[in-house]
Amino acid sequence: MTATSGGILRTLGKTDIQVSTVAMGCWAIIGDATWGAQKESDAIAAIHAALDCGVNFLDTAEGYGAGYSEQIIAKALKGRRSQVVIGSKVSPSHAGDRKSLVAACDASLASLATDYIDVYHLHWPNRDTPIHEILEGFDALKQAGKIRCFAVSNFGKTDLPELLRNGHCEVNQLPYNLLWRVIEKDIVPICLENDISITCYSPIAQGLLAGKFASADEVPDGRARTRHFSQTRSQVRHDEPGQEALTFATLEKIAEIAREIGRPMVEVSLAWLIQQPGVASVLVGARNAEQMTRNAAAMRLALEPEVVARLGTASDELKMAFDTNPDMWQSTSRYR
Repeated sequence: MTATSGGILRTLGKTDIQVSTVAMGCWAIIGDATWGAQKESDAIAAIHAALDCGVNFLDTAEGYGAGYSEQIIAKALKGRRSQVVIGSKVSPSHAGDRKSLVAACDASLASLATDYIDVYHLHWPNRDTPIHEILEGFDALKQAGKIRCFAVSNFGKTDLPELLRNGHCEVNQLPYNLLWRVIEKDIVPICLENDISITCYSPIAQGLLAGKFASADEVPDGRARTRHFSQTRSQVRHDEPGQEALTFATLEKIAEIAREIGRPMVEVSLAWLIQQPGVASVLVGARNAEQMTRNAAAMRLALEPEVVARLGTASDELKMAFDTNPDMWQSTSRYR
């Protein structure tokens, strides 16, 4: 780890790539039915604020607005590309053969207006193509100088060992926050044992850990799609009763700890996550400069061990309520 004026840089996997412990997640900046309307000028201002706060890591995907997120990043980074580590993701359907993978990577490079992508993820496992062929495709991209390292997202306790029997990845991007700790049970140990960095998406649980909602009834259906919420919600893809009462009881415990130490709950929640084993960076969405500045403050908050332990205890019951399925949205897990 390297200390900087903006926070802490951590090395990804076995590479020499160093990223800030808070990254900017760039899905919400596209503006859609889930996140609502978005001014492109606000999105660009958020990226500029990230850089000004010491955040050097931007996370996107070809699937975020069909390349629109990547295009916004390109506009924001004019003259500043060298200051930033860019992570993007290719859809599994585009990774099944070499020609499709190259075409997808080239399209992302064009959208990003750059010659290389620092961290190129396979967004979800592709189980229709042998993993050794997929690894060969990504290695060819690396040898061509189009990517700096290969990463994955959403690889579980079976898919990840299968990959490791055929090669290596530097990062596994996973859903992880104080309200969703299922990956600690089976996936985190594999990452730790094999020098695979964890980057965390949904680190504030789509606003729950920012204190946006006082009760489950206040959460709009677009953000109430996870297994925390009842199967009766209109947009859910699971068949479970949910954990609404326990989720909001847990939130109150976390909020109380945050009040005791005099810091915002969102900052405390992110700082807890940064201090978990194996975590290199937390990918926090921001739709304007103010949000990004607030999120970046977590890089400079070092929680006392006793506070870290209390936060873990506060969320232990909720962790155990979700069994071992790491899929935050579906009962029939997409993880294997």
